[in-house]
Amino acid sequence: MELPRIQVIFVLAATILLGSDKVDGRRHSHREWDYFEYCAISCRAHTASLADFGGVGDGVTSNTRAFQTAVDHLSQFESDGGSMLFVPPGKWLTGSFNLTSHFTLFLHKDAVLLASQDENEWAVIEPLPSYGRGRDTEGGRYISLIFGTNLTDVIITGDNGTIDGQGETWWNKFHKGELSYTRPYLIEIMYSENVQISNLTLVNSPSWNVHPVYCSNVIVQGLTILAPVTSPNTDGINPDSCTNTRIEDCYIVSGDDCIAVKSGWDQYGISFAMPTKRLVIRRLTCISPFSAVIALGSEMSGGIEDVRAEQILAIDSESGIRIKTAVGRGGYVKDIYVRGMTMKTMKWAFWMTGNYGSHPDNNYDPNALPVISNINYRDMVAENVTMAAKLEGISGDPFTGICISNVTIELAKKSKVIWNCTDVEGVSSGVIPLPCGQLPEVSAECDFPEESLPIDNVEIQTCSYYRRKFSSSDNDHVLKHL
Repeated sequence: MELPRIQVIFVLAATILLGSDKVDGRRHSHREWDYFEYCAISCRAHTASLADFGGVGDGVTSNTRAFQTAVDHLSQFESDGGSMLFVPPGKWLTGSFNLTSHFTLFLHKDAVLLASQDENEWAVIEPLPSYGRGRDTEGGRYISLIFGTNLTDVIITGDNGTIDGQGETWWNKFHKGELSYTRPYLIEIMYSENVQISNLTLVNSPSWNVHPVYCSNVIVQGLTILAPVTSPNTDGINPDSCTNTRIEDCYIVSGDDCIAVKSGWDQYGISFAMPTKRLVIRRLTCISPFSAVIALGSEMSGGIEDVRAEQILAIDSESGIRIKTAVGRGGYVKDIYVRGMTMKTMKWAFWMTGNYGSHPDNNYDPNALPVISNINYRDMVAENVTMAAKLEGISGDPFTGICISNVTIELAKKSKVIWNCTDVEGVSSGVIPLPCGQLPEVSAECDFPEESLPIDNVEIQTCSYYRRKFSSSDNDHVLKHL
């Protein structure tokens, strides 16, 4: 990802202008101007507010058309320094809308996007080619609330503004079997590069929260994601067939996996053949009583490789790290590195599942066996754990190259079975309690690569938003950044 240098002139020019009472040949008090700084991979030359396009933040009026009109208007600046749409304080009810390239969507700290519960405001789109069908139902799926495809340089950020999926209606339909199509996600970006999703609070998603798919150079940073722990499939962040992704400084309470790494489903994922690789996860806090903190799969048929996770805090979750796969998946999960994880009140610290099942249809290849190899867990502590690990490979297709080192697991008093291992091969070093026989003790620590990935070299810039507070009679709706 090639990014311009931080242009200090933005801040300097804004400071000069704030000290002046004459702007564009007119005199204005600085109180008539909005100014703030924000962090982004790219700064923008043009700005507009949703209110400029008829948006009404009363929590009742639909703003779908306002969002669509605003993005359409700002798309003209793609090749002229890009644009930012500012969502001011208010409750902005909206259906789905699409983003454009070289574009920033920015939510004020007191802005709340409310997802419409009118299904007519949600278009139905084709299933993902690497899945072959929707996850909830056969056929298509409802488009996500915030959606983009084939984009370059797109940013969704804010000052911890909120996106509320109002998911309870969707959850109830799912439980009752009343869905016509697969539920929408809150944010989905497809076939895109240079993506940033940051500094937002996401609540009550109908299903998955953040889904970058078929993307490269993705940064997900500073998100708070909240859903009832019993809500169905409300995964936090799901990088799917993506290359060069960085997830950091996120707090997630979920009804499903906090982070689920994916790459396609059975024969469709095998055919599409786009792995998720070069993924960094760091400084994550997760609460997920019925699912995993970090899951690899179960849709992993395109392959998952070179995943590096560190500084993870897991609280009251079913498992710390889980690999999910099955006969028919094919693909691989390899070169996985996790270190510096703290777990408190867990069912399992480590869980590997070779019989996950769940196929898109009956046309999967029963001879397509997944390859699970070079899995490294080190430098961890856990307390109040029911079972240290449940490691279940596939008969005739064992999971190999498992390494666990410098790990101390404090078991709950009621624990009887400590390790359960079948069809796995590996080693251990300095693990308490002593692992199963399939992981014999050696005098070595597990690997964790020290060289950085390309996504770690992407720097975040300090950008400025500077815009006059418009009156209702003002017709000049779009200003340039300085």
